[in-house]
Amino acid sequence: MDELELLKKEWQSREQELPKLTYNDIYKMLLKKSSSIVKWIFYISIAELVFWTALSFFIPESSRRVNDGMGLHDITIVANILNYIIFAVFIYLFWQNSRKIKVTDSVRALMRNILNTRKTVKYFVFYNIGVSALSLLVVNIYFYFERERLYELLQDSEGFATIPMEKFSTVFFLVQFLVGLVLIGLLLLFYRLVYGILMRRLKRNYKELAKMEL
Repeated sequence: MDELELLKKEWQSREQELPKLTYNDIYKMLLKKSSSIVKWIFYISIAELVFWTALSFFIPESSRRVNDGMGLHDITIVANILNYIIFAVFIYLFWQNSRKIKVTDSVRALMRNILNTRKTVKYFVFYNIGVSALSLLVVNIYFYFERERLYELLQDSEGFATIPMEKFSTVFFLVQFLVGLVLIGLLLLFYRLVYGILMRRLKRNYKELAKMEL
């Protein structure tokens, strides 16, 4: 008997000692893993809402005065209310996805629920990034057209008091652009690290379920 045959026999003997998983066992494992991932998405979205709410209490009073002086007080309140409503809708959708996956009773239904969850997360990320970028753009366009009033309001602020009007626009909007770029970059990094990892795990589960359907 050659060496290859001996290796085959040894492998077969070891294979018999290993526990054999049935179709149902694999499905239950993937269901449990997928349900856990979707629960984490739900919990993280709540934590994110709490974080942004808490952060709003630490906005400097000088920023609030400039915002009010530029006539943006009411608009900001309305925009925040709309944002909270939409955020709450996404949290509700995450909760619905979690509930549906928990009671899923077939491979095909689980695959469909995983796809729905991935779509919801993508829309959630696109919404948050899009709204953040659009808000920065719109506010700065408004500030640009009202830069004389903005300059007067910022005269008492450190860093702007000594800047002449001719250079004010260049300095202010350059700082705004750089700060906005950093904030959007950090937001993208957060979503890529946190939601990206969870989405990749869900994608792996989906692929394993697809193999079971073949």
